[in-house]
Parts: sequence; C-alpha cells; structure tokens
Amino acid sequence: MIIDAHQHLWTADYAWLADASLTRIRRDYGVADLRGNLRAAGVDRTVLVEAGRCDAAETSEFLATAAATPEIAGVVGWASLTDPALADVVAGHRAGTGGHLLVGVRDQVQAHPADHLDRPDVRAGLAAVAAAGLVNELVVRADQLPAVARVAADLPESRFVLDHLGKPRIRAGAEGLAEWRDLVTPVAARPNVVAKVSGLVAEADWDSWTVEDLRPFVETAVELFGPARLMFGSDWPVCEVAASYLEVRTAIETILGGTPDDIFHTTAISTYQLEIE
Repeated sequence: MIIDAHQHLWTADYAWLADASLTRIRRDYGVADLRGNLRAAGVDRTVLVEAGRCDAAETSEFLATAAATPEIAGVVGWASLTDPALADVVAGHRAGTGGHLLVGVRDQVQAHPADHLDRPDVRAGLAAVAAAGLVNELVVRADQLPAVARVAADLPESRFVLDHLGKPRIRAGAEGLAEWRDLVTPVAARPNVVAKVSGLVAEADWDSWTVEDLRPFVETAVELFGPARLMFGSDWPVCEVAASYLEVRTAIETILGGTPDDIFHTTAISTYQLEIE
C-alpha cells in the first residue's frame, strides 16, 4: 500500500490563488480529480491537508468529504494556534461529520515572523493540540527552522510534522542545500519531529527542475531523519505548478531506489494513527 501523506483540495476562488504566478493551478480540484491521479500514480490512501482558506468551515467540509471518500484516511485541519478557544474548536470538529478522521492541526506559520513559534500564545495552542492527541503540523520557511527546533525541544509531548522538509531553497543549488542542512539538522535531532518528503518541485525551478536537483535534499533528509521519520507526500495540486502527481511520485521513487515501506506507508500510519482497512 502507498500512502500520500500530503494532498489538498480547493476551489478557484481561494484568495491566495489570485497571485499572478499561480494561473497554472487556479481552478477547482475535487475528489474526482484526486481519484484520477491516485489511479495513475498507484497510490491507495491520502491525508488531506488544509489548503490555505484559513477558516473553520474548510475543516468541517474536508472532514465531511473524507467521511464520504474511502481514499482519504485522515484530515489535517486548519485552526488558529492563537485562538484561546482552540481546544473547544477541536472538540467541535470531532463532534461533527467525519470528526473521527481529524488527525492534526495546521496553522499557516509560514505567513508569520521567524520567531512566531516562540510566542507564548502560540505555544499554548500547540500544547492544546498535543493534549487533544493530534499532530501539530508545521508549514514553515527555512528561516523558521530554528524556532521549530526550539519548540520541539520545549514541547516533547507533542508530535510535530515538518511539511516540505522545511522548504529548502532548491533553486539555489549547493548554496541552498548547505544553508538548509545547517538549519534542519537541529530539527532532525528532535525525536518528536517527522518530516514530509513533499513540496520539493515547488521549491525548485518550475520549468527546468530535474530529479538530480531534488536528490541531495532527499538524501540528506534520509541521512538526518532516517526513513522511519519521513513520509512521502505529493503536495498535489500545488505540485502542478511544476509537475504532475505521477511525475512527483516517480521522482521520489527514483531517488530512493524504490518505495520503502516506512516512507511510503508505515510512518504515516503511526504518525497520524490512521485506521487503514
């Protein structure tokens, strides 16, 4: 079984899609599109991740969609980490349709300053997510990785998932690799952090990327985190700025020399506590 630990659904009216550079992906992406790509890429189950609408209604909609879509094994919903009522928000989602499929919470940390995760109110939100038994999913820029290392050390009871390997500057080649390695090494040293091998084509040159551009970043991730703390994610449909779903899966498989069970299956199950039939 192959599990894609990171995919989205959205409609063309999401505000962030208005960026002129994103015309390639400014359209509706629904379950029918997802199923076609899963069949083509030989993927069996997915984790649906909040898609930047940043409202509670999206999480409710995604949970209901997941409840009606056997291919979606779990949902990482959006919630504001600075909301003092975050525990109640999570409880409300769990009480609704598909609430049993809520496996994590993700706020758009990448939109904030580098030290955002050091704020006491953010730390309180992360602790509330952990207390609810959910994963704290982190989408961050590379310059925010030091804060990720600090919060992972200070909240050892929380399970953290680092999206897209922390968004290294793949376009910058060796310079970007050296910069990112220094920043991500302390994060990888924290045993409560799992990282996603996802989103890499979006950080590379959209029109000219190659498998060899991605290889050193993936191989470094394997070295630092180990396969048992890595998960494959397509980042579809964001990936379509640069590559198809199948091209992304093929690129990662080529670099890894196959589809190791941990990266493509068991790490996602254990991290998100997925119930796979």
